[in-house]
Amino acid sequence: MTTILVKNPSGYKAKLGNFLAENPFSHPLTQGFFYREKMRAIHLIAPNQAWENILEVGGGQGGLTALLYPRSHITNIDLNPEYANARCNQQKQVKFVCGDATNLPFENNSFDAVTMFDVLEHIPDDKKAVAEALRVLKPGGFLLISTPNENWRFPYYEFMKSICPSEADVMNEWGHVRHGYTLEELKALIDLPCQGYATFINPLTVLCHDIAFSRLSDFQRQLFCTMLSPLTWVSYALHNPQAKGTETASAWQK
Repeated sequence: MTTILVKNPSGYKAKLGNFLAENPFSHPLTQGFFYREKMRAIHLIAPNQAWENILEVGGGQGGLTALLYPRSHITNIDLNPEYANARCNQQKQVKFVCGDATNLPFENNSFDAVTMFDVLEHIPDDKKAVAEALRVLKPGGFLLISTPNENWRFPYYEFMKSICPSEADVMNEWGHVRHGYTLEELKALIDLPCQGYATFINPLTVLCHDIAFSRLSDFQRQLFCTMLSPLTWVSYALHNPQAKGTETASAWQK
């Protein structure tokens, strides 16, 4: 299995630096650093192809797919109708549709690619959601996914329990119906060739992640994340995409 690494200066996906610069968190290099890790992993596995139409399932108000493929037309489908007014869904290249991931209102073979970033772990009938995504995906098209994996824990370290919400509370707050998926579980669920994967939020950078979502004050979270920055940046720079991480981005071809 080989991670897709495409270098094309005139490519169709955004350049990595430009993409990472769009991190939506107010402190993207400290409290929001975990999202940078996610964006880098997704960029790594995303093919550099000329896709005209992409379906973003559960994109909500994030707009990540439009940032990744600024030349493509994006259809963002989400259950929450309020997201229609989100800034990312007001772009000319984006069409927002209120709908259900397990009953997509699109014809077969309609999209060049389908993205499901941090979505499957929220859907009770994940098999139906994947089946629907593959139904509307054109032959040869790609399904791009990010999910927590078997290493996901919150809080990650025992000594952080006093400042972090319980794992059950986090699952409930974030609307998770399951912790996540091993790569083998994804293979069984999707039943397509995996063209590449990359883990993110590793055992050291997760420290800053857990503090960012702790019960500490905003000032304290920012202070501790800033203090941890040297460790976070070094761990981020040295992270092997196939090494242990708490979440996984993966690409699957129909």
